[in-house]
Amino acid sequence: MGSQKKRPVKLTTQDREELVRVTTTGVRGASMIMRARVLLALDTSVGEVDSKEVIATRLGVSGETLRLVAKRFTETGGDVRATITRKKRDLPPVPSPVTGEVEARLIAMACSQPPPGHARWSLRLLEKHVALVEDIPDLDHSTIGRILKKRNCALT
Repeated sequence: MGSQKKRPVKLTTQDREELVRVTTTGVRGASMIMRARVLLALDTSVGEVDSKEVIATRLGVSGETLRLVAKRFTETGGDVRATITRKKRDLPPVPSPVTGEVEARLIAMACSQPPPGHARWSLRLLEKHVALVEDIPDLDHSTIGRILKKRNCALT
């Protein structure tokens, strides 16, 4: 009962109807339906709620899931839609070092004449020469291969 005291979930009738609609009709993701069921089970506006262990057993989730859904409900300011949907990332975790300019320079290098002593460019040879160029980030030979494959460039 600790999470219900700390973060009580009080739903309006409109929110309850929406959550019931999410759990019973249409095609939605399993995690969205699970979070909607958790919110319905934690709703204190309809009366006394069961203990956390009973709700977790009935819904087939862990107590931690109950806590996290209740926490997200309070963080979103009681917005049911934001609570049950997936959070979107603002940015990718690590920006890619390969930009359009880097791709263009790499393709231009791969299409140029190979260095003296070599009959053709190889991925590892391109990797060594990319490391020598100052304004192109160091790229692995597998990354170079993916870039060339994406642009249908064959090393011949």
